[in-house]
This record gives sequence, structure tokens and C-alpha cells, in this order.
Amino acid sequence: MIYEGKSLTVTLSDDGIAELVFDAQGSVNKFDRQTVAELDEATAAMAAHGGIKGAVVRSGKPAFIVGADITEFTAMFEQPEEEVLAWVAKTSQVFDRFEDLPFPTIAAVNGFALGGGCEMALACDFRVVDTTASIGLPEVKLGLMPGFGGTVRLPRLIGSDNALEWMTTGKDRKGQQALDEGAVDAVVAPEKLLDAATTMVSNAAAGKLDWKTRRANKKAPLKLNQNEAMMSFSTAQAFVAAKAGKHYPAPHMMVETVKNAAGLDRDGALKLENQGFVKLAKTDAAQAQIGIFLADQLVKGKGKKMAKAATKEVKLNAVLGAGIMGGGIAYQSASKGLPVVMKDINTPALDLGLSEAAKILNKGMERGKVDAKKMAATLNAITPTLEYSTLKDADVVIEAVVENPKVKGIVLKEVEGVVADDAIICSNTSTISINQLAENLDKPERFCGMHFFNPVHRMPLVEIIRGEKTTDDTINAVVATTLKMGKTPIVVNDCPGFLVNRVLFPYFAGFSKLVLDGADFVAVDKVMEKDFGWPMGPAYLLDVVGMDTADHAAGVMAEGIPERMAKLENDPVTLLYEAKRLGQKNGKGFYNFGTDKRGRPSKEAAEEAYSLINANSAETKAFDKEEIIARLMIPMANEAIRCLEEGIVASAAEADMALLYGLGFPPFRGGIFRYIETLGLEQFVALADKYAHLGPIYQISDGVRQMAAEGKSYFA
Repeated sequence: MIYEGKSLTVTLSDDGIAELVFDAQGSVNKFDRQTVAELDEATAAMAAHGGIKGAVVRSGKPAFIVGADITEFTAMFEQPEEEVLAWVAKTSQVFDRFEDLPFPTIAAVNGFALGGGCEMALACDFRVVDTTASIGLPEVKLGLMPGFGGTVRLPRLIGSDNALEWMTTGKDRKGQQALDEGAVDAVVAPEKLLDAATTMVSNAAAGKLDWKTRRANKKAPLKLNQNEAMMSFSTAQAFVAAKAGKHYPAPHMMVETVKNAAGLDRDGALKLENQGFVKLAKTDAAQAQIGIFLADQLVKGKGKKMAKAATKEVKLNAVLGAGIMGGGIAYQSASKGLPVVMKDINTPALDLGLSEAAKILNKGMERGKVDAKKMAATLNAITPTLEYSTLKDADVVIEAVVENPKVKGIVLKEVEGVVADDAIICSNTSTISINQLAENLDKPERFCGMHFFNPVHRMPLVEIIRGEKTTDDTINAVVATTLKMGKTPIVVNDCPGFLVNRVLFPYFAGFSKLVLDGADFVAVDKVMEKDFGWPMGPAYLLDVVGMDTADHAAGVMAEGIPERMAKLENDPVTLLYEAKRLGQKNGKGFYNFGTDKRGRPSKEAAEEAYSLINANSAETKAFDKEEIIARLMIPMANEAIRCLEEGIVASAAEADMALLYGLGFPPFRGGIFRYIETLGLEQFVALADKYAHLGPIYQISDGVRQMAAEGKSYFA
């Protein structure tokens, strides 16, 4: 044994080949501070040994190394800039010292080699991967760039164009693609991985492979002439500007770093990488995106724990109502291998549900993501029916009929009479109280809400709503089913609108009030899309939701929370609804929808909408973007805070993920609570107080005022 630590060991074979094995005490290998320190100690031990001809780096786990330990980042990045720089420089030098060992090295990669794991492989002279391997640098998804030499070694290995595409998109590569692009040297079957790596490094040690030239190339400036460099980096800059926009600094910093380091050797290039990494670590975007990662881990961990506790195995789903939503739910279940019965009261409705599933599959085939076998299997897993009796074997029944409490109540009562005693019944409702609907059932303990978002196949979130009488067994089984269906479950307690719609409708109310005060809805959309970062501005989103749906839901919210959500007089949403301008569904709302000369979808601000609004609003005037953002986001933030204070949602992290996955909240802002904390609680309180005269949705709770005064955090 040359070296033995808690995370890695180094042993030596009789023929002089060392094996450095990463095998941490947890379920995966990752670069935490301890592992980095042990790598440095192991490198020093190997350098001092004298009897090593070559070294193989491998994993003792199903994955190579999944990256850095992100849980250490939050506290670390709060340190002064010079301390963060010292840490990243010291860590990257550990990889340099490994790269400089006086013998050839090879990485034998199985499973994931991501981030720091990929950088470990890049520090080796050769890389062989097995057919399970995925290799890549996904730091951009955390608002960061590689910090352990990735921006230096990868461009010198596969060229700056390919390397920047890897790094700015964060997409990993399977073995064959990595081989084609020159990032790895061989792809082999898993059982041949170690033998292949040992043979290759032995050949290098014997002089049959020129490892010294390879290593020298990785440490030298990039081989680009002036014209090549100009073309390469200007193309990359244009690509990043188009794809990432202004809100995500990380991909821009990567291009700038590789460009400025092109003429430098390894040490000079690494200094630029270190500096760029630290600048990004201090950005709001990095803090937000790291927060998303940690919140996502929390949500997934809770989901897995609840699913593991489930006492009921779900083998068959049923969906009641075969419209676009019901068809989408049926497709989602079937596409993940969970058979589903889809029931409606007439054949045309069933045809619509099946056509919705077929449409999604056809689009998948056009993109090469679905083959004929997958399409047939999915459609065959959906059983259309007009008869309730077909539901008798269903384990979970998801009611997805019209958003009307009386209709839903009748359907729920009927279905309870035909399903098994232990079957779970759910309602896919967006606003109607689960406790109210439960009054229709003899066994409310086996009933809960299961709120999908449209379009079902694209939106990751399912809100699972616990009623007063819902049992833990019911919730656990529905969480398990949601995970089987490939969705992210977040459990909330019952209230009008639950979590997502409860915080969305004050945002819409803020928009309506702003328009009535004279704002141009197109200008508001532009600010909320371009400056705040929403995928759609509020007027466009309302057109997508549908004015009928939005007006109805606003009525439900007004009835449930009248003290804050009473309907506005002359609400533009109601005006458009009454004028039968329903939005995208009939081609006219705030915008008129159609097709341009090339047949592509188009939308134009509707003069008819302006006429309806202007007849009931103040004279049109310009508002600055800060006021527009404040007047829409303060109501949303206030309601999210109240949901947390009332226990509707269990944590700020879960609220952030719900809005991210259910509404498309801008990822670079990290979620509604991360947005509040980025502003600063004291600043948020002051901003809300500035607009408090506009009404109750702008008036903050005593709880947030107290938290601000005491300097507390929602993420403590």
C-alpha cells in the first residue's frame, strides 16, 4: 500500500503499475476538501516512491467521480474574494501536481465523470471509458465555470470550439461521442475497462505510446493562428449571446477566459481560470443556481423517502376526463411504463385524449427521441373506456374533469362506488379546495389533490395537496406514483389555489392594477421577459392560460381569500373574457394570434384589447422597469411568504422549486425566496412599504418585518 486515506487508496502491482482508487465512504465519489487533500498526499507519495512505471486512476463505485461537493460551496463563497481565490488556486494546483507525475497516467472511467471528475480525467495523460460512461463539465448549470483546470486542458485536447460547446452548454457526452471528439482514447465494455487501461498505460511506460508529447501539448498555448482565434471566439461569443442572454454570466466568462488564455501556457491560463471562477462565485446568478441545485436535492430526497415509506404498490393508473389535460396525464403515465385507463362519457372525448398522446409521440419521433416501438408501447398502455367498471382494478384514479366543484363532486362520488376499497382517488384541480371536494366521499382519508401543469409532458411539477383527512399512506403512495410518472412531487397543504396558483394570482392582480393605472401591457411583458427573465410576460401568460380559466380561478381565489384577493373592478382579464377574447385558444386575447407569411406562429398586440382596457383605465403612461417589476413581484413574494408562515409549504426551498418547475420562474434568480433574499429582507420590506398604499397584496406580514429586523434568513 503506497497510500491509504478515507476517500482513496494507492496500491502497486508487481509489474510497477499503481492503482489510485477513489472509493469514498458515501454512495458516490466527489471532491470535497478531504478528498482533494488526500489526492495531494497520494500524489506526493507516488512521486516519492521511485518504483512506479505508470498509474491507473479508477473508481471503486458505479460512477467515477460526480464532481465537487456542492454543499461546501455556499459557506465557502461567502468568504472574501481573496480567500475564495486562494482556495481555488490551491485546489487546482493539486491537479497540476498530479499531472506532473514522472510517469504516464490513465483514467479508467465508468459511470459519471462530471465537473471535477472530468477534470481529474483530463489531468491524466490518457482516458479510457466504458459504455456506461458520461463525461462532461456541467458547472455552467450552477452559474460557475470549471475551476480545477477544465478551461485549460479541454481546449488543448479537443480544440477551443468543441471545448466551449461542452462547457457553455454543460451537456455531458457518452463514450462514443467523447471518443469522436477526441476527449477520450478508447471505449470498451465495462468488464474490460481495467484491463484496457492497464495495457494502455503499460504500453506508454514501455515507450510504445508518446505520453510526454501529449502532456506537453496540454501545458502549452493553444495552437491557433490569429485568424483562427478570431473566428473561433467571435463565433462562440455570438452563440453564447444568443443562447444564454444577459442574465447568465458564466458562459460569457468561459469564452472570455479561454480567449484570453489562448496564448498562455498552463500556469498562466490557470491563473485566468481561477480569477474567472471567483468572479462568478460572487455573482447572484451563481448563488441562485447553486441554491436551485441544493433545493432540488432536498425535494428529491424528501420524495424518495416518502415513496420508500409507501405501503401500496401502484400498478395501474386511471384518468377521468380525456381532454387535453387528461390525455396529457395518460400519456405521461403510459410513457413511463405505468399502464393507464382513460375514461370519458363520450367517444369523441376519448379520441381527443388519444390524439393528444399521439401528437406528443409524433413530435418526439420528428426529433428522433421516440421510435416506432416506443410509440406503440405507449399507446398500447392507454386503455380508453366509456365504462366505470373498467376502473375496478385501478390503484390510483386521477380525476381531470372540468374545473367545477359540483361536477367534480358528482364524478368523485361515482368513482368511489366502483373502485377497490384501497384505491386512491385524486383530483387534478388547480384551485378548488381539497377539503371541500373530500366532503363528497365516504373515505376522504384516501383522497388528495394531484395538480398537474399544462403541458403535462413538459412541466416537471406535480403539486400533491394534503386534505385535513388525507392519510400519510395516501400521500406516500401518490408521491411514489408521481415519481414513477417521471415528475417532481411537492406536497403542500390545502388552501385556495394551493401554493403555485395562490402566489400566481396576486402577480396577475398586480399586473391588472398596473394596466388600469395606465401601463401598456406590451411594455410590461417586455420588462418582465427581458429584464426580469420570465419565459412569458403576464399578458402573454394570461393568453396562454386562457381568459376563461384565469377569470374563473380569480373568482375562486377572491371567494377563498377575500381580504387580499377580491376581484378588481374593470379587471382587464374580466373585460377580455366578457368580450369572448379568451387568448390563444380562440386566437384573440391581449394579443391576436395567427401565422406569418412563412407559416410560423405569430402574435401582435390587439387593438381591440387596447380599446377595451383604455375605456376603463387611466391615461396611458410610461412606467420605469424597476416600478413594473416591483408592482408585479411584491404581491407574489408576499403571498409566498404567507404560504410559508401558514405551513402551506414546508420550506422556502420547496416553494422555490415549485415556482421554478410549475411556473418557469427565472433560474438565474433561484426562486421567489432566493429573489427576496438577493434583494435583502430589509430592502424588500422598504420596497413593499413604498407600494403599500396600493392595497393589501402589497402589505407585508408581521413575520417578514420581524425577520428583517433580526437579520434572519429563510434558508437558515
